[in-house]
Amino acid sequence: MSESSKGLPGLPELRLDQLLEELQSRLDLARGTRDRVHSLLEAVLSVGRELDLDQALQQIVESATTLVDARFGALGVIGEDRMLAKFLTVGLSAEQVAEIGPFPTGHGILGELIRHPAPLRLRDISEHPASVGFPANHPPMYSFVGVPIRVRGEVFGNLYLTEKRGGGQFDAEDESVLQTLAVAAGVAIDNARLYRDARLRERWLQASGEITSKLLSGSSEVDVLGELVEASLDILEADLGVIALPLSTAEGTELAVQLAEGLDAELHRGLLLPLEGSFMGAAFTEAQAVTSTDVSKDPRITAGPPRWEGLGAAVAVPMGRAVGGPRGVLMLARRQGAYPFAAADAMPLQTFADQAAVALELAVRRREAEQLVMLEDHDRIARDLHDLAIQRIFATGMTLQSAQRFVTHPQAAERIARAVDDLDETVKIIRTSIFGLRSRGSAQEASGLRARLVDVVGRFIPTLGFTPSLRLEGLLDTDVPLDIAEDVLAVLEEALSNASRHAAARAIEVSAKVTGGAAPEVVLTVTDNGVGLSADGRRSGLVNLEERAARSGGTLLVEPGSSGGTRLVWRVPLPTTV
Repeated sequence: MSESSKGLPGLPELRLDQLLEELQSRLDLARGTRDRVHSLLEAVLSVGRELDLDQALQQIVESATTLVDARFGALGVIGEDRMLAKFLTVGLSAEQVAEIGPFPTGHGILGELIRHPAPLRLRDISEHPASVGFPANHPPMYSFVGVPIRVRGEVFGNLYLTEKRGGGQFDAEDESVLQTLAVAAGVAIDNARLYRDARLRERWLQASGEITSKLLSGSSEVDVLGELVEASLDILEADLGVIALPLSTAEGTELAVQLAEGLDAELHRGLLLPLEGSFMGAAFTEAQAVTSTDVSKDPRITAGPPRWEGLGAAVAVPMGRAVGGPRGVLMLARRQGAYPFAAADAMPLQTFADQAAVALELAVRRREAEQLVMLEDHDRIARDLHDLAIQRIFATGMTLQSAQRFVTHPQAAERIARAVDDLDETVKIIRTSIFGLRSRGSAQEASGLRARLVDVVGRFIPTLGFTPSLRLEGLLDTDVPLDIAEDVLAVLEEALSNASRHAAARAIEVSAKVTGGAAPEVVLTVTDNGVGLSADGRRSGLVNLEERAARSGGTLLVEPGSSGGTRLVWRVPLPTTV
């Protein structure tokens, strides 16, 4: 101190140091506040630039974790059932996520924010009454702050931040920063959803135009439905797509899965599903869209083999809602952990599925038109056979009979007699064929057995996914009594149903014939190239088939096929006169 300052009052050096330290602290605080505000503005701008919803959500939780200096962060999306439908995390490695197991659904502290959507700060998570602890292999977490994210006034989800770095606690400023970010996040999510909806509408319109073009161009039913499933999978980002059509069986109306594409599709192909006890059956009977956040645990599914492992959200919509009932059901499912299907997803999917109903209706009308042309052609052939072939054969027989009396050689006379008998038998066969060609009555009793066998095989084509070969021999329409004909049809239905349910076959051969001779019989043979007989050599329904055969004095034989699969032979004797 200089001489001039001696004896003058002055500030103590200790007091001056304190003032300098306080000034430095305030400058650091102001600089920190400025930096934090700058970081918040950068986070808001970064979040607002994202138009893809998934990327926007991930950006939000990453920005929140950085802003409050948290080790772990998460964003939970609330579903329609008021539980967490999606859970995005920051700070956990893929190995840690796998060790922890399935993501939370909304219990404990996470559910507290769902039930009471307001900011929540905790010194220690375990001290809160709603805390339920952590699953095994979960890293320890103590300090916590959470804030809700609102979109257009509705709570969309929550931000969860834990473990302040350095062991500190989240303070009111952290909470305020997160609330500000949540407001910006709500705007960004709304923009992303609007953009997503606009893109979806554009893609639905484009896909609908392509389906309409295929319908008008006369594409096959299978091609149109396959295109529809692929488009639905692509637009709604689903992992499994299935189409099932109604089928009348011995058990009543069931749903036959005709198409299945995507994750574990082979577990669904070829299945027959009951209307009661299946997810798709619920959509069919209610004639409206049904959704599930977790189809693997859906209480409506009580029948059928297990096939939902690894799948979560699902939606099923009826294909057409006419007075006569839906034409079928279209179902989509996503992997576990993916977004659930919302009402905004189900509405365009329903419209799309209705187009599938149009495809089916057009296919039916096309088949009816083709059948009408075929029947008209049958009538023409029948007239030609009756008016030309039979008359000529008959005239030839008359000529041979008249010439027979001029033949004196015994063997020659015998040969002429046999030729006349053969011509008579040929006339009988042609007349039976004419009867079959002209058989078109709507009532089953009025239809010939041949036509009804063809109809049964045709009805199983959607279920099997291919067309079985059918061979018909002998006088099926005239020599088989009505009661035995009914048994033959029932046996064929049961055999094809068993093949579609259990055999996993790719080819089936059906043969029905009437044998001649002194002991005529009707023989139905069904051979498939599937997995073969079960360990006990029996399948459901075979006892009934045996009883039908025994009732008429016949037999049932079920044995392995010559090249794998199963061969079923059902034979019943026929009366000598009909």
